[in-house]
Amino acid sequence: MDIFALLEALANWLTFDIIGLAHGSQFGEALAFFLYDVPKILLMLATIVFAVAIIRSFFPPEKTRKYLSNTRLYVGNVIAAAFGVVTPFCSCSAVPLFIGFVESGVPLGVTFSFLVASPMVNEVALVLLLGMFGWKIAALYLVAGLTVAIISGILIGKLGLEHLVEEYVYSIKVGEGVVEELTWKDRVSYAKGYVGEIVGKVWPYVVVGIAIGGFMHGYLPADFLVRYAGPGNPLAVPVAVLLGVPLYSNAAGVIPIVSVLVDKGMAIGTVLAFMMAVVALSLPEMIILRKVIKPKLIGIFIAINAVGIIAVGYLFNAVL
Repeated sequence: MDIFALLEALANWLTFDIIGLAHGSQFGEALAFFLYDVPKILLMLATIVFAVAIIRSFFPPEKTRKYLSNTRLYVGNVIAAAFGVVTPFCSCSAVPLFIGFVESGVPLGVTFSFLVASPMVNEVALVLLLGMFGWKIAALYLVAGLTVAIISGILIGKLGLEHLVEEYVYSIKVGEGVVEELTWKDRVSYAKGYVGEIVGKVWPYVVVGIAIGGFMHGYLPADFLVRYAGPGNPLAVPVAVLLGVPLYSNAAGVIPIVSVLVDKGMAIGTVLAFMMAVVALSLPEMIILRKVIKPKLIGIFIAINAVGIIAVGYLFNAVL
């Protein structure tokens, strides 16, 4: 019996044998889902974050900026988007990363390819999607997210919007810094610390997300979402994106909800468009970015990405 089957058996035993809830009852099914998914997601999250931290140890911010500042247009967008997958971007790191990239001579469009890819093609979301839905969904998500990031960066670069960056950004001197070569002992130590830091920050989102998912799993009628946001509704994808923009979560918190929405019959493209909007266009991150770019550029950034995400949603719905 694998670890996930053991966790599921334990959750069912606690819910139906120890607590005594009836099989098939709404609260029983919701609680069993919650007790199974919380340890499963946290275990997967810790494993994934550890592996990603090892990868990240090879790509410190100084080295990333140096690579991106010496690449050609278009090629830089592709490389920046790829860096975004293994270099997580969040609201706490938005300002120093943006300033560092611009000050180091990285073109604005290339910088935005990085900023789009980092949250959207979040490595946690990618590997959790792989575990829950298989490699085809995860691969399509990776390709679609990178495509949106690359095209968004190219468009922003073509529009010549450097004047919409706050003037003080260009006058800041971040400095070159020293890139130290780490030993494997250092990398493992860094990865352990990173696991504690990230899991410590995101576990409340995981628990809340799973609690919402458990409620939906136990109480939401099976045909409810299909009726209002299923393949028969041509506006389901843009509605999902509009609902996702003002919300704030991270991939680990929204994945359990995604899983339940798919189980309930919502089209996979609609669900993933919702998830991409939540993690890539969250309101708190836009507020943080306002410190370094002007409102017009934020509006263009949101519009380009929203259109890209909607296109990806329709693509997923068409091919799956």
